[in-house]
Amino acid sequence: MVMSIPTEARSPLRFPPSTLVALLVAGAFFMENLDGTVIATALPQMAQTFGVNPVDLNVGMTAYMLTLAVFIPVSGWVADRLGARTVFASAIGLFTLASILCGMSSGLLEFTAARVLQGMGGALMVPVGRLVVLRTTEKKDLVRSIAYITWPGLAAPVIGPPLGGFITTYSSWRWIFYLNVPLGIVGIALALVWITNAPGHGRRFDWLGFALAGSACTSIMYSLELLGQQNVRWATAGLFFGYGAVAGWFSVWHMRRTDHPLIQFDALKQRTFAVVIWGGSLFRLAISVSPFLLPLMFQVAFGLNAFRSGLLVLAMFGGNLFMKPATTPILRGFGFRRVLIVNGLVTAALIGSFAFLTPNTPTAIMIVLLFAHGLSRSMQFTSIGTLAFVDVSQSQMSSANSFFTVMTQMSMGMGVAVGAVMLRIAAWLRGGPSSAPTLADFHFAFAMVSIIAVLAVVDCLSLDRNAGAEVSGHGRVAR
Repeated sequence: MVMSIPTEARSPLRFPPSTLVALLVAGAFFMENLDGTVIATALPQMAQTFGVNPVDLNVGMTAYMLTLAVFIPVSGWVADRLGARTVFASAIGLFTLASILCGMSSGLLEFTAARVLQGMGGALMVPVGRLVVLRTTEKKDLVRSIAYITWPGLAAPVIGPPLGGFITTYSSWRWIFYLNVPLGIVGIALALVWITNAPGHGRRFDWLGFALAGSACTSIMYSLELLGQQNVRWATAGLFFGYGAVAGWFSVWHMRRTDHPLIQFDALKQRTFAVVIWGGSLFRLAISVSPFLLPLMFQVAFGLNAFRSGLLVLAMFGGNLFMKPATTPILRGFGFRRVLIVNGLVTAALIGSFAFLTPNTPTAIMIVLLFAHGLSRSMQFTSIGTLAFVDVSQSQMSSANSFFTVMTQMSMGMGVAVGAVMLRIAAWLRGGPSSAPTLADFHFAFAMVSIIAVLAVVDCLSLDRNAGAEVSGHGRVAR
């Protein structure tokens, strides 16, 4: 089941159709990822508008993330049933409509409801958009296309907070959401022109699998949200995490035995996909900590203001962008296995280097380290995102894509919680309050996260040295 670009849309285009589709999906991903982080710096002004405490507005961010966790597993079935073009365009439309409602909100209840709608749209945009790219891209062009659609996940958490602060300071928080409207309209129009629907299927919906998987993902994400709060309710967080683990186990048990599961796990038999799911999840968790811990360390421990802190972290974004043109040649020259191992260790070392930064460290050295970290995390993120599907058959693609997206969302969502927990462990070890982390606490947290990044590399050692060679072009496997 391979989708194609309408013939009438091909001739006038200067770029390959698959590249245009990848850029369209990347734009949708960026819009979705940005809205997950951009409101963080706008919370005080929004709270003033709604007449509530700024802390209360955290429910808006939580509702968005929990809705993503619930509906992402459904995306594969919906795309196969209704067609990827229909679902992708509709998801952009729902996300855009919800953005308008967010901007028009006059109270916390209205805003939270609109964020739930946004989460539903985002939950379908992310995996269905990737599925479109996987089905329209030849294997030889897969690295380039995946590189396009992975940078939003790396860039949005970095540029979201400073962008939100700029819009809030010089305009109104409502424009954070209204800016999605023209982008959404253009995205819908291009999706209808460039993407076609594949034939649908009559497979029935796995309601039990949806209930188990959805509640498991929601409970685990909410427990991590609780762990990230200042005053941790350990018993409540443990209760939600425990239920999530049990429900997750039963969902897997059920889906392995039913005839029409919500998610199929056959793709895990492919070593490349399994490495990306297990070791790749550890890596995504590790690199998600940096955008949280670095600005906090620069402001709390270094005494920098929010603007200077944001400018420093933007060096990571520069590294992300700079690496994109080099990704394909590097993979072609060294292959997936070597790149994932060597670059993974480099990424771990760079995360560990942040444990040696002090307020007296020259700014130039900090910028170099942050830029290098942006390079390495971009290379690793694109590599694991591409390797995931190199050996997955078309019949398994939809379900594997849903599973991959769920694991990606969960592992990256754990980043903030893991960073917060590491700070609290450091405070506990020194016998001080966790509400005022010291420079030593941040150094401890970065050291621990670097160890997690090293553990992520261990799984890559089991890869064959020619893994993904058909996609990377490394070695040109003999026919």
